[in-house]
Amino acid sequence: MLWLLDQGIPRNAAVLLSERGFDAIHVGEVGMASASDPEIIRLAEKEDRVIVTMDADFHAILARSGLQKPSVIRLREEGLKAKEVHDIVLLIHSRFAGSLAADCIVTATNLKACIRMLPIKS
Repeated sequence: MLWLLDQGIPRNAAVLLSERGFDAIHVGEVGMASASDPEIIRLAEKEDRVIVTMDADFHAILARSGLQKPSVIRLREEGLKAKEVHDIVLLIHSRFAGSLAADCIVTATNLKACIRMLPIKS
């Protein structure tokens, strides 16, 4: 699985995920530190990456637009360290790998997760 970590996520989380064998990049590493959410979505869609973010706007954009991809994991815990992000992403991956591959949105709070498949229908 390919990961794209958004600006609010510690950069070292990408390093930790890469050390576990995942292809993980941080937006700051690819010159997109100040990119808009739609630009980040386009990159993730183009490269078939799962976005990991703290930003609720990604879910809202996907819901309004009817897009069918990319998958987005929204972490709802402030102040997470890189190792904590790494652990949560691995847990979500272990539980929802098939859904992430088929494109969904996940909201994770206190190690609980809610999932909705894309596209989101009103």
